[in-house]
Amino acid sequence: MDTLIILSLLLNIAVLVPVCTGIIADAAWAQAGYGSVTPARSILLSIYLTIGVLSVALLVVRDSEFVAALLLVQVIYKVTTPVTVGTLKNPVVISNLLIAAVHGVTLASIWRSI
Repeated sequence: MDTLIILSLLLNIAVLVPVCTGIIADAAWAQAGYGSVTPARSILLSIYLTIGVLSVALLVVRDSEFVAALLLVQVIYKVTTPVTVGTLKNPVVISNLLIAAVHGVTLASIWRSI
């Protein structure tokens, strides 16, 4: 499996484990970044858990087309967060854009190899 694919999947896991843990524990930093506990935040947690589980599974299954689908969805939602949140100053928005850049490079690599 391409090194960039492994990097992107491990990045997902490395980011999502503490983020999901913080959201579940309602940590102060999670409240600052994601707001107070609401159904919307719980839905976001569900999405994050899904991305995390899929990232682990794709490290085992090693299917670059499935990885591309996961990363494409992530890049789209991450790039649109500044618009939906209405600022570039939110730490979640900033991290989303940085992660989207990494995943974008990985996607370009996958598409070149297909």
